[in-house]
Amino acid sequence: MGILKFSKTHEWVLVEGNFATIGITDYAQKSLGDIVFVELPEIGRKLKQNEQFGVVESTKAASELYSPLSGEVIEVNKEIINSPQLINEDPFNKGWMIKIKIINIKELDNLLSEEEYKEFIKREQ
Repeated sequence: MGILKFSKTHEWVLVEGNFATIGITDYAQKSLGDIVFVELPEIGRKLKQNEQFGVVESTKAASELYSPLSGEVIEVNKEIINSPQLINEDPFNKGWMIKIKIINIKELDNLLSEEEYKEFIKREQ
């Protein structure tokens, strides 16, 4: 099991060694409603922490996606491009968005633990 962290922009990141998988949180997908479209970056793109890497659109709104860590995109979830509802159905497993090779692991210190994220959501509501 890796290290799971959260951003204040409602992305999750699962770090395993030098690699990270990124998606949006259950709270984010519930807030958006039915997701109908997702735009993801090209493989090879280098992202800085907090840089926009894509967009999700729902029947209610469009929302930018931000990278919780700096890294190079090594994989995108093609399945959610064809079936964006997977993000609603399973945001932490089938609904992941991108995988990156981490550039600076120390950036994890800028992110929230699961408990801190839950508190953050409570304060936001």
